[in-house]
Amino acid sequence: MTRSTTFRASIFAGLLAAFSTGAQAADLTVGANIGNVPWEFEDASGKVTGFEVDLVNEIAKRLGKTVEFVNTPFNGLFPAVQSGRINMAISSITITEKRLESVSFAQPYYDSDQSLTVTAASGITGLKDMGEKVVGVDTGSTGDMWADANKAEYKLGEIRRFEGLQPAMLDLVAGRVDGYISDIPALLYYVKDKPELKVVERIPTGEKYSIMFNKNDPLATEVNTVITTLKQEGFIAKLHETWFGAKAEDTTSTVTVLDMPKGK
Repeated sequence: MTRSTTFRASIFAGLLAAFSTGAQAADLTVGANIGNVPWEFEDASGKVTGFEVDLVNEIAKRLGKTVEFVNTPFNGLFPAVQSGRINMAISSITITEKRLESVSFAQPYYDSDQSLTVTAASGITGLKDMGEKVVGVDTGSTGDMWADANKAEYKLGEIRRFEGLQPAMLDLVAGRVDGYISDIPALLYYVKDKPELKVVERIPTGEKYSIMFNKNDPLATEVNTVITTLKQEGFIAKLHETWFGAKAEDTTSTVTVLDMPKGK
């Protein structure tokens, strides 16, 4: 081998080593349905941001770990944590008894309900006007479950399923669906500067959001401990003010330290 060939090989080896180092995986891989405003979405510069993104970044910082967010459809978050493809999942995920059979959650940090959003021009004032109408929901969400369980009571028409808020809103504005049932905080945030859209009814469900993990993953306990600290320091209450423009009530899970949900 000539000197120049040896030199080129040395440069290549150095570049390969540098690339390998730079491509090192993050300590924590977090699945998120990017586009779930204001919880996790891309800002104008393409940076992933949001209430839960800020929360997870702070949790990772307290644990001394790096974090990577992986865009995942909501319904895909569950098999992803169960298979170990991701370490944890966010996307305003509601804790339910059914879900606790197969996954674990840290303590909740947000209390929510569902809601019905329509176009202002539709004349729809609530669920009583949704008879035989097309209803949009997020696939596998609690809104999906609620609509399916209450379809007969409210005489709902077709239930059309979407992967996130943005495509559902496009179909709502275009008239392809008549109403959209989803988490009220996300919808209130979304429509606040869009007079053509209205949140016309809160649907009480007693939902609480948290971070989801594979069943009995020790990481869930570690994260739960950090969330306790962040509540005690007022960090999560401050996030609430930043993202919703209002103080979190002292009786809510945003402020109150709670036990990890265990299920039955």
